[in-house]
Amino acid sequence: MPGKSITLFEIFGFKVRLGFSWIFLALLVTWSLATGYFPAYYLGLDTQTYWWMGVAGALGLFGSILFHELAHSLMARRHGIPIKGITLFIFGGVAQMDEEPPSPKAEFLMAIAGPISSFALSAACYLALKTGYQSNLPLPALGVFGYLAFVNGLLGGFNLIPAFPLDGGRVLRALLWHWMKDLRRATRPACLAGVIFGFVLMLAGIFHILTGDFMAGSWWFILGLFLREAARTSYYELVARIKLAGATIRSLMTPHPDTVSSNLSIDQLVEEHFYRSHHDMYPVMDNSHLIGCVNSKQIANIPRHEWTRLTVRDVAVPCSAENTVDINVQAPAALSIMNQTGNSRLLVTDGNHLAGIVTLKDLMKLLTLKLDLEGGT
Repeated sequence: MPGKSITLFEIFGFKVRLGFSWIFLALLVTWSLATGYFPAYYLGLDTQTYWWMGVAGALGLFGSILFHELAHSLMARRHGIPIKGITLFIFGGVAQMDEEPPSPKAEFLMAIAGPISSFALSAACYLALKTGYQSNLPLPALGVFGYLAFVNGLLGGFNLIPAFPLDGGRVLRALLWHWMKDLRRATRPACLAGVIFGFVLMLAGIFHILTGDFMAGSWWFILGLFLREAARTSYYELVARIKLAGATIRSLMTPHPDTVSSNLSIDQLVEEHFYRSHHDMYPVMDNSHLIGCVNSKQIANIPRHEWTRLTVRDVAVPCSAENTVDINVQAPAALSIMNQTGNSRLLVTDGNHLAGIVTLKDLMKLLTLKLDLEGGT
């Protein structure tokens, strides 16, 4: 969902990643604060001060969203829910879970922890604002504290809207799950609420655009579109995890796949493998050891005149958690890796040895069969 990201640091054992789209958000927030919000509420300051306030406000927003997601992650850890990391992107942040919560209570507590943390941070910033007034803190600092008090209250309140995948939607799902005793049945109305809310935001965006507020209208429309698609995707991902549960990668993979030597030139790789076998990814072997993989997209980015000089070893992507899965894990784990990385093919390993390749197409075939035979959408 968040797209491509870079790892910034690790905190409390959680890797914090920044989506490239967040750079656009940071620039937009800084600009709007420096040229609109702060000049309107704090008169008489020079332009440079407003820009410094804008930068401080954007950094404060970054910290606020991270604080919100950390609250989710720490509560999830307390209830045994594995969190792979936290990714900040243009629409906020997300704590990345590989599994659904084990119970309605765990879902409720994990979901509500985020808004509560935002309200607590809002109160702390408001207290700092009041204390700053009494101690004659400089006006720019007071302005930043005031903004953070407001934005954290807004963040907490918006996330309490009962529309999945917002925190309020997860709270709604937890309550429905407790009542229905069925996670899938509870997820469907919560996601439907998310789809409807997203559509409402899109209509609000169109209204703002037609009345002349293009910037705000575009923002609401894009946010609504994102929430609508996220709600729909969340439900189908849950159905896929439920239906694929119990199926191991061993039963789905293609064993003994074609491999290529690390000493092969790129030119030979293209002529003798890509053009003949028509596969778009190959495991790379160094003697009998698996060292990574190479795919056609990588080769397409290499200038043609370099193909005879470079070898497969020069361009191979090393084995990692992003392109490799153990033979004994269940299919939902592989699907999760594919969703997070965008890789549609994974190397399957048995210890340190290559056992096969599993593709998104393999998983979708099984899912389609299960839906046809068992129903359950």
